[in-house]
Amino acid sequence: MISLDRIPIVSNIKKINIVGAGPGGLTAAMLLAKRGFKVTLFEKENKVGGRNSSLVKNGYKFDVGPTFLMMKFILDEVFVEAGRKVEDYMEFKRLEPMYRLQFDDVCLEPTTVKEAMIQQLEENFPGSSKGYEKFLKTESVRFDRMYPCLQKDYSTYSKFLSFDLLKALPKLSIGRSLINVLGNYFDSEKLKLSFTFQSKYLGMSAWDCPGAFAILPYVEHAFGVYHVTGGLSEISEGMAKVCNEHGVEMRLGSSVKQLILDGKNVTGVELEDGEKVMADETVLNADFGYAMKNLVPPGVLKKYSPKKVDSKEYSCSTFMLYLGVDKVYDLPHHTIYFAGDYKKNIDDVFTNKVLSDDLSFYVRNASVNDPTLAPEGHSALYVLVPVPNCTANINWQENIDSFKEKVINEMEERAGMSDLRQHIKEEVVYTPKTWMDMNIQFGATFNLAHSLKQMMHLRPRNKFEELGNCYLVGGGTHPGSGLPTIYESGRIAANMISKRHGVVFESKNTQT
Repeated sequence: MISLDRIPIVSNIKKINIVGAGPGGLTAAMLLAKRGFKVTLFEKENKVGGRNSSLVKNGYKFDVGPTFLMMKFILDEVFVEAGRKVEDYMEFKRLEPMYRLQFDDVCLEPTTVKEAMIQQLEENFPGSSKGYEKFLKTESVRFDRMYPCLQKDYSTYSKFLSFDLLKALPKLSIGRSLINVLGNYFDSEKLKLSFTFQSKYLGMSAWDCPGAFAILPYVEHAFGVYHVTGGLSEISEGMAKVCNEHGVEMRLGSSVKQLILDGKNVTGVELEDGEKVMADETVLNADFGYAMKNLVPPGVLKKYSPKKVDSKEYSCSTFMLYLGVDKVYDLPHHTIYFAGDYKKNIDDVFTNKVLSDDLSFYVRNASVNDPTLAPEGHSALYVLVPVPNCTANINWQENIDSFKEKVINEMEERAGMSDLRQHIKEEVVYTPKTWMDMNIQFGATFNLAHSLKQMMHLRPRNKFEELGNCYLVGGGTHPGSGLPTIYESGRIAANMISKRHGVVFESKNTQT
């Protein structure tokens, strides 16, 4: 093992191309550069982050995508492995309560303070605290069994058919949905929803999401959720600083046209301007579906041909409102508003694929804790509405204005913002079509769905099956979408490349 504060000497230094400066690509870049590889990172935009970047408009700053940071310890670990301390690059605030869950007739504010959580449960759902105790105990075991499985690379069947998986199998709740598993702990439907809405982090319905993902609400209640001062996009900026410190060549505003192949081996990338940059290994951090259909020369792929990629199961999409307002509203940092008929709302999004009349939506009002996001006395409101992806027959050009008005109406009526319209100073709207135009397959914001047939060994692997010298990171590959697992994908890829080239390293990933 080597010291984490010393860059190893690599004989015959290997060149690594990384396509995409999202959180997975940035993680891989800073780890590989720390270990002595010559890393070049290509990003089509003029800033880093991808879906974890920022949107700034006239003094208002918004996160484009993620707003919750869970499992902060993974981020801590990858910074340590890059020879840095994450606190030197950004400031964290742990949120207590974590968020507000607003139903039509009841409100919960979940917290990691166990006594306060039990008191809330007994006040709103008498007798439910025993189920909560059972939830924490049972799901802690599931998490301990599953976490090692999420850290594996699954490059071989032996990695899949491992002792860790055999230990985890009894805890995977195979054949059961997330909502069904929560029935083990709670009788109230609203209480079940309070511990299953996290399936939306995967862009899935709680009625379809595999029961194993009961670890999602568990990790929130066990480890808490965090805000980063300046927004979660500051994580990407911090990673980029580490990359620069370790000598990564950051090629922003450089769009990759396609991979260069020698047979089935990737030997480099060709940029849109015709420049060719060769490398020993290539890491793809582009959206999986887009990359398979656009970055690989036609006719090469079999398992992931365009037709087969299109036939995969994808997450829902999101309708986004980024609102700069000249007022600070008395709302928590995070609030989720459930539709009156939540099941019908979910069916409209995932099965019927129509715009629901009865909306669920999420509002981040981070300005109550973070004055850096807007001018003094103003707020940067982030509003997310789950909607069908672009496989639905919805013409967003025709529907954008009416749907925006509907969302604002809902905020005024249900979120206590009765005067919202008169305070809006800046407005940016993203529809599923916007996401699709950003090279995201079907505008599926959360990438490939996390169904059983698209998990672990059955999900696109970090060492790409069809092309040599090629690695995949990001939400569309193993372990899945969400910032912590995307960081893990970057770490897995970096570790596999390091091991292939005989570079000794120290990692908190217990599977390396």
